[in-house]
Amino acid sequence: MRIDLIEKVEGEVEVQYFFKNRKIDFVNIIFPHYRGIEEILKDRPIWDALAINPRVCGICGHAHLFATVRAIENIYKNSGVEVKISKKARKIREITLFCEIIQNHLKWLYLVIFPIMNKISKLNVNFLEIHKAIVNINRVSSIFSGQWPHSSYMVPGGVVCDPTYLEILQAKSNLEEAFFIVNRKIFKDLDLNMSFNDLKSSRSGLGLIYKFLKKNSLLSVGKAYDRYIIFGEHSFTDRVKILKTISYPIKLKFVEEESQNLSYAKNVTYRQKFYETGPLARMMLLKPQIIKQLHRSYKDSIFTRIIARVIEILYLFNLIKEHLDSIDISEESYISIKKDIKEAFAESAVEAARGSLIHKIWVKNNRIKKYEIITPTQWNLSNGTYKNPSIAQKAIIGTQNKDIAQLIFRSFDICSVCTTH
Repeated sequence: MRIDLIEKVEGEVEVQYFFKNRKIDFVNIIFPHYRGIEEILKDRPIWDALAINPRVCGICGHAHLFATVRAIENIYKNSGVEVKISKKARKIREITLFCEIIQNHLKWLYLVIFPIMNKISKLNVNFLEIHKAIVNINRVSSIFSGQWPHSSYMVPGGVVCDPTYLEILQAKSNLEEAFFIVNRKIFKDLDLNMSFNDLKSSRSGLGLIYKFLKKNSLLSVGKAYDRYIIFGEHSFTDRVKILKTISYPIKLKFVEEESQNLSYAKNVTYRQKFYETGPLARMMLLKPQIIKQLHRSYKDSIFTRIIARVIEILYLFNLIKEHLDSIDISEESYISIKKDIKEAFAESAVEAARGSLIHKIWVKNNRIKKYEIITPTQWNLSNGTYKNPSIAQKAIIGTQNKDIAQLIFRSFDICSVCTTH
């Protein structure tokens, strides 16, 4: 057995590798820390969760805020209280969420994936090339949220910002500057209509990824079960599972958590099966041409998984632009709702950078009786058994090289602090 401590994952993860005939025969994934956010929330006023939950994570705070506000709004709805949210507020919520996902993907690519690739085979890539784009994306978000991370600007009934026409123009300017940099470094002549042949011949960052994986015979490694799940419902996603490219409706009530002896993270399954969540799942739903072609040849390998996350950057840039162009600033930002709840339960889901994020809340006498959070990393990095390994375990089993195993591991974009909430 060999034990590695994986860092730069918003915390640490311990990985136990078991070898047989010089290949990885099994792996245990251990999250060794406990933070107890769910315990901190107990007996607090309902709206306290709006300030506490964004601090679950330093990367996906907007996603946790969004999931929290949806859960509280659903509490009111389940108690018979009318909840109205303007189109303006809905678009602003998505703009900040999409900005958060974009900057996460850029950091993942330049601070995690490219450095591992550079360790295996020299690449000439520098994080400073993309840093200014990340700064500008965060500026777009901050125009609406006031700060990033750990904002609490979403509240039940809407948002607390009321952007002016000049602020919308500023957001558009920041978005254009960010896109100019990202397009020059990562996409160049490629767009959402690109084909696999376009990717092969491109001198872009996407082309660099393909050439590296091909050179090192890694295009087909890292496959799991080729089944995917999406719970967050947004302007670009539906609540579905995807099996062999076909989508089926799903329900939150069939999600199950199970405690582990080895790790503070809980296993998560849907109808007792492991599913992959995240950008690959979302792109399998949206079916851009490049993902259809890669999936046809390589299924859910690291090649398809990495390209899907990068392609999502381009997709979300377009969605943010559409939202900024269509916001009606004359609409209300916030529509007041009744705040007294005697006893109720509700749940919500949003799409975070790493996949589907689920929040559940139980309320009694206007206070939180119980709160549960299920994170994307729990879906992708659960611990299964030899006969039924989890998504990440199955993807890693059979690998010979530890660096390649780590590349596969990190292709899921791990978050330790979210997972050990």
